[in-house]
Amino acid sequence: MSGRFAARLVVAVTSADVGQRISLRRRLPTGEYSDVVGMLESWSGGTLAVRRRTGELVEVPEDAMVAAKVVPPQPPPRRRPRREDD
Repeated sequence: MSGRFAARLVVAVTSADVGQRISLRRRLPTGEYSDVVGMLESWSGGTLAVRRRTGELVEVPEDAMVAAKVVPPQPPPRRRPRREDD
């Protein structure tokens, strides 16, 4: 057995998942990979539009997708514990 790790890349989203939060891995033109996490706003004409939490809209060509899945909603921000004044 070799020491290499083999991951199974699966695209488990469809156009029916529009409105859901997704995690998507895409292959860039350079051959590198990049991840996009956000709300799937649309999927038409072979292009997915994903809105990141920053508000940025990322358009991903369908054929650049190598893995994708629906993920749970973003958790609410954590509150810092209040400091007691001595």
